[in-house]
Amino acid sequence: MKFFTLEDKLPHEACVATIGFFDGVHKGHRFLIRQVDRLAAERSLSSLLITFRAHPREALHADYLPQLLTTYEEKCAWLATTGADACVTLDFTPELAAMSARSFMSDILKGKLNVRCLIIGYDHRFGHDRSEGFEDYVAYGREMGIEVIRAEAFSMGGVHVSSSMVRACLAEGEAGMAARCLGRPYELSGRVVAGFHVGHELGYPTANLAVGDVRKLVPGGGVYAVWVKDAAEPGGRLWKGMLNIGCRPTLENGDARSIEVYLLDFEGNLYGHRLAVAFVARLRDERKFRNKGELAHQLREDEECVRRILSETDPAGVQDL
Repeated sequence: MKFFTLEDKLPHEACVATIGFFDGVHKGHRFLIRQVDRLAAERSLSSLLITFRAHPREALHADYLPQLLTTYEEKCAWLATTGADACVTLDFTPELAAMSARSFMSDILKGKLNVRCLIIGYDHRFGHDRSEGFEDYVAYGREMGIEVIRAEAFSMGGVHVSSSMVRACLAEGEAGMAARCLGRPYELSGRVVAGFHVGHELGYPTANLAVGDVRKLVPGGGVYAVWVKDAAEPGGRLWKGMLNIGCRPTLENGDARSIEVYLLDFEGNLYGHRLAVAFVARLRDERKFRNKGELAHQLREDEECVRRILSETDPAGVQDL
């Protein structure tokens, strides 16, 4: 896949296109993109994805902090696996936001990107205030030579898959459902920083993760079975991990949230390394124990559970962490 911005020298070959923020590049997005690819092949045109660098609300409201499933770089990496020919990234500026749907179609889609056919997600709207809808796009397209087609809707077992739905699953700790919607486990990465060192006392030395992008969604609190990869080792080994998100109530850590992961069967120093973790399943809520001994006993039970879950999980879907 080739990536462009409007400032680049654009290929300008006729294409079939679709528009979206594509956060998460989940199964619903992939279903839409397959429709674009299929129609482009039938018409001997190229396939084009049109996306945005920043969340539109973030671009318009400086105090808005999105909870992203994928950073821009992660999103591009996953879009590159879809099979589409090219992707153009737009900067959602106030000027772009002020454009009417008709102007956007005429000036950008037709004038700069040479879109011959536009496939619209079943609930997608664009243009100033998103006040216009599918029938308007069809009418404008007829005027300027762009065929506008409504995409087929995608559902999984009767469930509508959307980025919002995946975020809601993760907020509730439903890592398994989120993975089914994404087509892969949800991923989070962070730098290993100095922690509290209590894990060593309990026999479970953990790596304390500082997430690099504050806009990246952190799943709901609790203990998770995860796959872990050291970013310093491209193509390297995946480690089984037990991860806790929470405030460590047994240790009276206050309201400060930490993300700590214990790598099973690992020996070594990870300080300063960037680890990527893939969330497979949530084991339990974080809770307060009467003492460290009771906590250590629970951690041993958690470890057994993690080993069982991950031994039954195919890690092939997380090899590209």
